[in-house]
Amino acid sequence: MNIDMMRRAVERARVLVTLTLATLMLVACASAPVPPTESLTMASDAIAKAEQAEARRYAGAELEEANRHLAEANKAVAAEKMTEADRLAKQARVAAELAMARTEAAKATAINREMGRGAEALDEEMRRQGDQQ
Repeated sequence: MNIDMMRRAVERARVLVTLTLATLMLVACASAPVPPTESLTMASDAIAKAEQAEARRYAGAELEEANRHLAEANKAVAAEKMTEADRLAKQARVAAELAMARTEAAKATAINREMGRGAEALDEEMRRQGDQQ
């Protein structure tokens, strides 16, 4: 009887040690910091889109701010400060989107002015034509 009890105790100890190790491994894996890859990618894409739209020309300050936030986000990832990195990446995306919006507004304003000048030139030409008849 004594031997059976000892075997059961050893078996219980093995199960307990195995479960404890498995739990520790799960906790270790769960606590490993995960970089905010999606936020970083979205920020990079927004910056690239703004640069392609000539945001440096029309909204340089906003584009520079976006690039600065993205650089800070990458530094935060290197320092394993993932929450801060995510926040900075999101700020970079918003700044890039603002740069894009300001760029589009500036381009629309320029087109509007040019169309106004064209309309004025047409009016002037029509007046001249009317005066000649």
